[in-house]
Amino acid sequence: MKGLAGSMGIKGPAVFACILLSGMAAPRAQDPDSLPTPAELKRMSLEELMDVKVTLVSKTPERLTQVPSAVQVITQDDIRRSGAVTLPDALRLASNLQVAQIDGRQWAISARGMNMGLANKLLVMIDGRTVYTPLYAGVFWDLQNLLVDNIERIEVVSGPGGTLWGANAVNGVINVITKGSEYTQGGLVGLAAGTTVRDVAGARYGGKLGQNAYYRVWGRRFDHNGTDTLGGGDGNSGWDFTQGGLRMDYLPSERDRLTLTGNIATGNFESQDTRTGGQYLIGRWTRQVSEESEVYFQAYADHQDRAVPGIFDEDLQTLDFDFHHRIPLGARNSFIWGAGYRVSRDQITNSAILAILPADKTLQLFNGFIQDQFAVIPEKVDLTLGSKLEHNDYSGWEVMPSARLAWTPTGNQTVWGAISRAVRSPSRVDADFFLPAPPVPAGTPRLLGGPDFMAENLTAYELGYRTRPMVNLSLSVAAFYDLYDDLRILEQVPGTATDYIYANGGAGGIRGVELSAGMQATPWWQVRGGYTWLDEEYWVQHGHAEIPIVGAQGNDPGHQFTLHSNMDLSRGFQLNAAARFVSELTAPKVPNYGTFDLGAVWEYRNLTVSVLGQNLAERRHREFAVAPDIQEIPRSVLGRISCRF
Repeated sequence: MKGLAGSMGIKGPAVFACILLSGMAAPRAQDPDSLPTPAELKRMSLEELMDVKVTLVSKTPERLTQVPSAVQVITQDDIRRSGAVTLPDALRLASNLQVAQIDGRQWAISARGMNMGLANKLLVMIDGRTVYTPLYAGVFWDLQNLLVDNIERIEVVSGPGGTLWGANAVNGVINVITKGSEYTQGGLVGLAAGTTVRDVAGARYGGKLGQNAYYRVWGRRFDHNGTDTLGGGDGNSGWDFTQGGLRMDYLPSERDRLTLTGNIATGNFESQDTRTGGQYLIGRWTRQVSEESEVYFQAYADHQDRAVPGIFDEDLQTLDFDFHHRIPLGARNSFIWGAGYRVSRDQITNSAILAILPADKTLQLFNGFIQDQFAVIPEKVDLTLGSKLEHNDYSGWEVMPSARLAWTPTGNQTVWGAISRAVRSPSRVDADFFLPAPPVPAGTPRLLGGPDFMAENLTAYELGYRTRPMVNLSLSVAAFYDLYDDLRILEQVPGTATDYIYANGGAGGIRGVELSAGMQATPWWQVRGGYTWLDEEYWVQHGHAEIPIVGAQGNDPGHQFTLHSNMDLSRGFQLNAAARFVSELTAPKVPNYGTFDLGAVWEYRNLTVSVLGQNLAERRHREFAVAPDIQEIPRSVLGRISCRF
């Protein structure tokens, strides 16, 4: 213990205090929901985990075994065992995602292809709040950080979800769900240090306000070293991040829940002396009228700012309102409808290098959707039909219909198929971009946003099968063919020799297969893994002439394999291992790589101590390339200690 604490930079009195506090745990509140508590999830067998209900596919709780979609769930226990410090680290646990680290603070994350540093076809939500920037229609991952102990689960769907979730739910949808504050009563203190993650400190405290109200407050600070250059030098990509938040849950009755969630964060990055920060406040009311009926209303205010000296500054303010109502229609129909409105004010401070014009723009988004799940043959065949109608300020009205058919021949297997349409709404970079910023001398080459740029479209065909042939074994396979049109390309402006513009002249097809499996080999040993295969083809539509750009539509591995092993040994010891193989990327080229992580965890009452080695196969390796600054991910070690009281 002394040696471990010393290697983590933690003094003996801190460890002693944790041991004392671990024997003073506050009593847990009673569970007001049907979902299992995090502690119960940890003790579940694989068979029980497959019966956990997920909500991302239909906005309705459904058993994981019967969901007609390619969905995976990352639990709190999975995250804890993995040693994840950031949200992208945790997302590596989903084998149906492509997660590649670019440098110390940047990731390329997508599903079913089209991955890039500014990937724009994956919708990400945290507690229902869309973490989306209209600047480029993607996610700034360095701003999406949480105290990972607060996460209950992460639901990951590969494949389109536009019918329910709207624009940008093209190749996949992720929803990070944090724990209700009634599950985080008492205190938590955690410290960590390592070779890549320099130091992390987090604290949380939860209590009660009266009989039916609960709260938690939390704070977190971490310093992250940068990655390496190709020659092994300093990649100048280190960063630090500080954040804090609160959550309050009021349960006035067994049917109602009122939730208020707030967060404030700030970060500094070595790369270009970038600064970022943000604040948000979410209010939510849910009423569970019955097992088949629910009313949901959510509103949030969000503010994000980012400053890259000499390049651009952005200040984004968003108000969002979302409502849905699920009701039964007769004995066979489960009907859900809803509407939403979002208004964003995006203010850009431009530079001589590039400009977004107009610099100050207000964007509005209106949407409404309906979906009906009809039991064609009760408890055997379900048909789900729905569509979303959405209006944005660039391309106007967009329609996103879908049809899903699920056949459950027996209680332990489901066959499903789907046809869906989804769109990627235009961003400010697509339509309002100028490089260099005007005015420029005549004859200067320019890259321009397309003022008539329209949405990119996807029509997706999916077929899947999920089974549990034995009580300790689960298998899932999903095959898909995604057909895209109106993809963004760069082409020369007619009649000019120096002007190039973004246009909807591209098309493509991606086909692939996703396999996943899990096995409870023994009561104390669980193994799971996954494999994905992708084959991509892109072409230019008639009437367009593309200027070739390496990696313009993304850079994806043809093969990806992951394997996880979790062992619960005696006396509170756990041994966890993870391995992954990713085949080469071609545009630009990145060699294939294989690596593995090893971790040991010891739990004594409410005290947890762990040591994790990551990327142990090589001293360093590349995962993604953004020329000319190509960086490599080094081997690392991380030690952690936490206690609850």
